Amino acid sequence: MRPSVTAFEVHDIRFPTSERLDGSDAMNPDPDYSAAYVVLRAEDGREGHGFVFTIGRGNEVTAAAIEALRPYVVGRPAPVGAADLAALHRDLTHDSQLRWLGPEKGVIHMAAGAVVNAAWDLAATTAGLPVWEFLAAMTPEELVSLVDFRYLTDVLTRQEALAILRAAEPGRAERARLLRAEGYPAYTTSPGWLGYDDDKLVRLAKEAVADGFVQIKLKVGADLDDDVRRLGLARAAVGPGIRIAVDANQRWDVPDAIRWMAALAPYQPHWIEEPTSPDDILGHAAVRAGQPVKVATGEHAANRVVFKQLLQAGAVDFVQIDAARVAGVNENLAILLLAAKYGVPVCPHAGGVGLCELVQHLAMFDFVAVSASREDRVIEYVDHLHEHFVTPAVVEAGRYRAPTAPGFSARMHPASIATHRYPDGPLWRARRPAQEVIS
Repeated sequence: MRPSVTAFEVHDIRFPTSERLDGSDAMNPDPDYSAAYVVLRAEDGREGHGFVFTIGRGNEVTAAAIEALRPYVVGRPAPVGAADLAALHRDLTHDSQLRWLGPEKGVIHMAAGAVVNAAWDLAATTAGLPVWEFLAAMTPEELVSLVDFRYLTDVLTRQEALAILRAAEPGRAERARLLRAEGYPAYTTSPGWLGYDDDKLVRLAKEAVADGFVQIKLKVGADLDDDVRRLGLARAAVGPGIRIAVDANQRWDVPDAIRWMAALAPYQPHWIEEPTSPDDILGHAAVRAGQPVKVATGEHAANRVVFKQLLQAGAVDFVQIDAARVAGVNENLAILLLAAKYGVPVCPHAGGVGLCELVQHLAMFDFVAVSASREDRVIEYVDHLHEHFVTPAVVEAGRYRAPTAPGFSARMHPASIATHRYPDGPLWRARRPAQEVIS
């Protein structure tokens, strides 16, 4: 008999990043980076860790949604391979009553992703492999079995997905060797938070170039004149050979996006990220057609169907997957296959709490076993909160080093969980008014 999952823990973990304006942008001026965190424990002592990233208020809602999935996990055999992980993903996303809350989007879908990702962490740890290698060791048939093709077959069939994976199969070992030797290109958003003053922006931009990054990103969208000035300062600081992406975080209507980007275009932005609502497929297509800067989006895209439509409509130049927004590894695999079908580079969203740790595995697997390319592809990197993870992401000379530790790099230190648990962890108790603590 295989060991079963016997314990299911959920934690509301928050970090007070709003106090220094880390993570601030035009739409989210005061984020407290947070994680609704889940631990699966098997009866033989193995563990799987996963989480959903939020920015503070509402993290308890996401934690409650994860808790609602407990009956699907506790008592189930601990997953070890593709068949188990496919079945779990299907059960979590196809419950008819829970699915009604989306369907396949929003808090309940993100909660499913946290549990699915924790299951992948458990299975890969059992196999003694990092998730990127665990995935890349699967056959094309096993990988295709993980994908829910419902709503996709008008543009991507199971046979087409198999053909993409089989075409990439011969070079897997060499690409894995290159990853271990060279890493994966990164870019940094650390200089660009909207709440930073000009001196800090310029200093951090110069430091990023000195650290080996060939691309940085600036937040924009609050004030056009201010954005023109800030982008001019950044361009002067890094010179003409460094890419500068800009990110509006959904701030604009379509006409505003076109007008704003026409004004910023002389400073050669590499892309404009989330120029309008993440649900507005045709709006993104209009922005792409209406001004000269390439368009990137996807970190808030709810599911594989939105990505399908972005690609169908020719609305995006760069696909930005998020490891914790959709329903976990399985759905991100579907999105990677869609991007490969359309030949659009994947440049994952990261930062936050643990997103760098997770998404590096998906991008590296994509290079080894799906797209077989690192051309025009970068993973976002933000130097926040990595110290709270047992096996943090490592970026050297502007490149992610390939993870070697088994699992999904998702496990937080127990002390970090205890200290930052909301609202009763020591860090948050110290921030509550004295009379509230007494009561």
